[in-house]
Amino acid sequence: MTAVVSLFDLLLLVLVALAPALAYLAWVRKGERRQTEGWGTLAGGFVYGAIFATLVAGVLELVLVALGTTVSQHYPAPEFVFLNGNSTAGSFFLVLVLAPFVEEALKASGVAARNARISRLADGPVVGASVGLGFGFFETFLYGLGAYVVGGLEAGIALILVRSISSVLLHGSSTGMFGYGYARAKFGVRGPGSGAYYLLAVAMHATFNTLASVAVILALVGVTGVAAEVGAFVALLVAIVFAVGAIEHVRAITQSADYPALQPRPTPAPVARPPAKGR
Repeated sequence: MTAVVSLFDLLLLVLVALAPALAYLAWVRKGERRQTEGWGTLAGGFVYGAIFATLVAGVLELVLVALGTTVSQHYPAPEFVFLNGNSTAGSFFLVLVLAPFVEEALKASGVAARNARISRLADGPVVGASVGLGFGFFETFLYGLGAYVVGGLEAGIALILVRSISSVLLHGSSTGMFGYGYARAKFGVRGPGSGAYYLLAVAMHATFNTLASVAVILALVGVTGVAAEVGAFVALLVAIVFAVGAIEHVRAITQSADYPALQPRPTPAPVARPPAKGR
């Protein structure tokens, strides 16, 4: 009986994590009013983000943290403390620097892998959102599973629901913005392209993680009690507002990119001039 209940709980956690991510993806997809991206392409991006990007990011981060810890132990100088995964500085380096760069790079690879499917500028942010939302779904499910093991089904569902209106949206929007930059570069649109939008995605990720870490930061600087609780709650609300606003922006640029009159103009190809005739 216990095994059956555990299997039911597992399926419930998967559904609770999956439903919001798919709903967000359908909402972003509707931003393409003239010609929506096919569900086959988006499903492929979603699975890529959920399975490949999430698992590889987890393994790669573990390896990098282990290497950094080894380096800091062999060279115990103050400037290498941030590499030690067992230190407070190392924990913040992982959350605020290492994780954003690694995870956004792996999600970006999912967009690049679907290059052939990006046939219009508006496809970029939608394909990017599919990869990011897949990543956010599976990461959230894993966190929820951890909470379930420690505190039971209610704890797991509660954590998934909170992350579904914050972290999942962040992952979808940051990769959606990269997808837009990738499409701009592919179609020769003037201005920032893939590299700049990748750094934007990293900055969005790091900003969100900073807000999510406010409770720990307050504890480190000695703020406790009601002030710490209020500060952490306000930071959580700001993080949620940030994530919601970001995904709304992704849908807005999808809508604007879907109309040729509103699209940025591609950079014109240089005109070759005939060689000057000798006199």
